[in-house]
Amino acid sequence: MALRIGIIVAVLVLLASTSLYRVNQWQQAVVFEFGEIVRVEKDPGLHFKIPVVNTVRTFEKRLLNLEREAQRFLTQEKKDLLVDYYAKWNITDVAKFYTASNAGDINYANNLLGQRINQALRDEFGKRTVQEVVAGERQEIVNVVTSTAAELTQTLGITVRDVRAKRIDLPDEVSENVYSRMRSERSRVAKDFRARGEEKAERISAGADREREIILANAYKESEIIRGEGDAQATEIYASSFGKDEEFYALYRSLSAYQNSFGAGNDVLLLEPDSEFFKYFNNSRGQ
Repeated sequence: MALRIGIIVAVLVLLASTSLYRVNQWQQAVVFEFGEIVRVEKDPGLHFKIPVVNTVRTFEKRLLNLEREAQRFLTQEKKDLLVDYYAKWNITDVAKFYTASNAGDINYANNLLGQRINQALRDEFGKRTVQEVVAGERQEIVNVVTSTAAELTQTLGITVRDVRAKRIDLPDEVSENVYSRMRSERSRVAKDFRARGEEKAERISAGADREREIILANAYKESEIIRGEGDAQATEIYASSFGKDEEFYALYRSLSAYQNSFGAGNDVLLLEPDSEFFKYFNNSRGQ
């Protein structure tokens, strides 16, 4: 009796294990009947299936990730750009996804999605220049690519939630050419600024030199005029003084001559004792 009960329990356990399947909250399941899809289970929990007749396969509800390494795209000027991007997507129609993606192959779906995004990026980059892509219209490109990839909902049963370009860069050889042109252009601009600065400096220097010469000439002219006026006044004063007392003036001139001639201790003059130069030595009146 106990043996029969054990056998019955074992059979029931076997039937339960083959008749029930579990769907987690992050999963959705496709139920097949002899290889054909009969229903989709999206609610988490335990579900019933007919052993042998039904088979079950589960798929993710959560976001899946597509990442692509840097690839080359041509711009409007036929310049290469290296772009690496990622996309976030999830399965929204699991039955269609299973049918369209080679029996639910995630890699197959990623390849299809990557091809669609690559084509959209190629089209968008081809309409724009490097400057527009790098500086101004990156978000617009991402929006267009996301919208284009959203069409896969109808054909592949997936929804693209987000597409982002991680890096947009120039290839090394192109970067070096661009930097070389930038350096040449900056050098040309710098030389132009220097040349204009030197020209302006020369004009300022020439103007300053001209003004200096004019100022010096005017100053010399005024000094000569003042000196001439002073000499004239001095001459007039001397003449007036000489006219008032000729004898005193002659004495004063002689004393000045003596002072200038005998300024040093070893001065020697070879003159006649009765010469005009010594006339005031012997007589105060010069006689």
